[in-house]
Amino acid sequence: MKFSTQVKPISYLKSHAAEIVKDITENREPMLITQNGEAKLVVMDVKSYEEQEETLALLKILALGNREIEQGKFRDMEEIFAELDKADH
Repeated sequence: MKFSTQVKPISYLKSHAAEIVKDITENREPMLITQNGEAKLVVMDVKSYEEQEETLALLKILALGNREIEQGKFRDMEEIFAELDKADH
């Protein structure tokens, strides 16, 4: 994520809140807010935040799955299908 064009001081946030909400909602680009020259906040629209959270949740699921495979906590597909075939008969 590149913030180079969306960096504003906290004073700008205070004095332009409505404009910021409009711009971020339309552009869907997060804004980095600084205080005393240090990055302090990232302001983003709710839809982007929700999408980011969904992506992180999926990545966590994939990471857990990979960890279980590495630990040998899996079963071969053929074994599972064989059990399903036995259950159907």
